[in-house]
Amino acid sequence: MLKAILFLLGFFLCFQASAQTFKAGQQKCERVKAAYAEKWEGLKEEMQKQGINSVGFETYIQIFKKDKIVEVWLRSKGKNEFKLFKTYAICSSSGMLGPKRKQGDIQVPEGFYHIAVFNAYSSYHLSLGVNYPNASDKIIGSGNLGGDIMIHGNCVTIGCVPLTDNFIKEVYILAVEGRNNGQQNVPVHIFPAKLDGKGMEILADKYSKNTNLVEFWRNLKVGYDYFDKYKKLPKVSVDKSGKYIFK
Repeated sequence: MLKAILFLLGFFLCFQASAQTFKAGQQKCERVKAAYAEKWEGLKEEMQKQGINSVGFETYIQIFKKDKIVEVWLRSKGKNEFKLFKTYAICSSSGMLGPKRKQGDIQVPEGFYHIAVFNAYSSYHLSLGVNYPNASDKIIGSGNLGGDIMIHGNCVTIGCVPLTDNFIKEVYILAVEGRNNGQQNVPVHIFPAKLDGKGMEILADKYSKNTNLVEFWRNLKVGYDYFDKYKKLPKVSVDKSGKYIFK
């Protein structure tokens, strides 16, 4: 009983509303505090080597299911373009290429999301919850769409994006920094694969009989191409059919 009370007290202290910064609140959590002690100085050194200012940067996450990688891009304060900072291997997978459309399909979503949850007490060490289902998913999906899609540690998954505990510490810190630097929503864009010309051609050929899926991917490609060309985030909205619209 005492252990349970202490756990709940720690949870409350970690996530309570506070006049302090978001980062300071997160560092009340033991796992986040330990991750910063282990990783933050090294991350700052890597940023310095790459010409990224470790003070005030923005964070953007791209996920590629087929390639099984998570890319973290950073944009220094005052800069216009994001720069690829680090790439992390996804260590397990479930489902197939294609979006998540209902609960229990073990699919990893595809589309344009942001981090909605910072869970420092996750059963999977640390986890970052994305805002699935988003507006598009709610229009196109059917029945119970499910939820609780996370980027997390512990290297196991049913529909999430698992990393090793070593890697999730870094990704979690970089997301916390982005949020602390004013990003209310740290963007997470999930793609079936690299959607450059060759990548899209391969998908279109392999899945030629599934025209709806190919068209969905062509829609994602518009947003992918914009960032690939300009290294800036597109403004994303959704029309009444669930199609993504980019500005």
